[in-house]
Amino acid sequence: MADSPAPLDSPGSPALRWPASLTLVRHGQSTGNVADARARAARAEVVDVGERDADVPLSDLGRRQAAAVGAWLAGGAGAPPAPQVVLSSPYERALRTAQEVVRAARAAGLEVPDVRTDERLRERDLGWWDGLTGAGVRARFPEESERRARLGKFYYRPPGGESWCDVALRVRSVLASLREEHAGRHVLLVSHQAVVMNFRLVLEGLDERAVLDLDDRDPLANCSVTSYERDGAAMRLRLAGDARAVADVRVAGGPGGDSRDAPGEDGADDAAHDPGDGARAGTARVAR
Repeated sequence: MADSPAPLDSPGSPALRWPASLTLVRHGQSTGNVADARARAARAEVVDVGERDADVPLSDLGRRQAAAVGAWLAGGAGAPPAPQVVLSSPYERALRTAQEVVRAARAAGLEVPDVRTDERLRERDLGWWDGLTGAGVRARFPEESERRARLGKFYYRPPGGESWCDVALRVRSVLASLREEHAGRHVLLVSHQAVVMNFRLVLEGLDERAVLDLDDRDPLANCSVTSYERDGAAMRLRLAGDARAVADVRVAGGPGGDSRDAPGEDGADDAAHDPGDGARAGTARVAR
């Protein structure tokens, strides 16, 4: 005789198969973030970064931010639980952030596993718009710019790229894997602005307007932390874009720098508060 299904409130119930906690960290400041800010200030059409998107590195400030998060996880006030699983986007700026977080946490005495990469955590692909500022998109792709304005950035997919909905599908897939492979464990994910916001979309049951309002009102700082803890059959938001770990981080010998990217014009980068994750390519790639 077949076993009866487990009651919904039993430990083995599929409804309760969630990680004990889920901590999402946006990568530290990248050289692409810095270059994009300069391009927008100059009202340039192209961001002056030669690496492909996957290879854009952290700035010195970004490395210090990542180390600060690791130290905070090892016992800082209000920090999420120590991670038992660490997963990262394979993109250089995110992977290096994850590695620096782990290194600093271990140096502070915390037992943390090695970083594993998952390509589903990569940044949103902007296709033809990669490497352009908002001004560049409007100048070079006026019809597409108008189409985006009509559809809205949640549903709009740049030619050859992804919409926010496409990223949400990746996030749903990651969550299914976490529930299957890491139920009951403390999980740390390091990723990108649009990806973190889509975790909020899915985990909190947000709609288009709600998630875009959040994205506009509370842009994620570099190395900010968003965390959830299991609450029965769901995940409950504990921290949202918390940047206390990096509030006092400055470039060595420099005047300091803001860990939050200033919002740019509405344009190429749907993750407008994360320009290093959206607009950064050599001019050869965008001269269409």
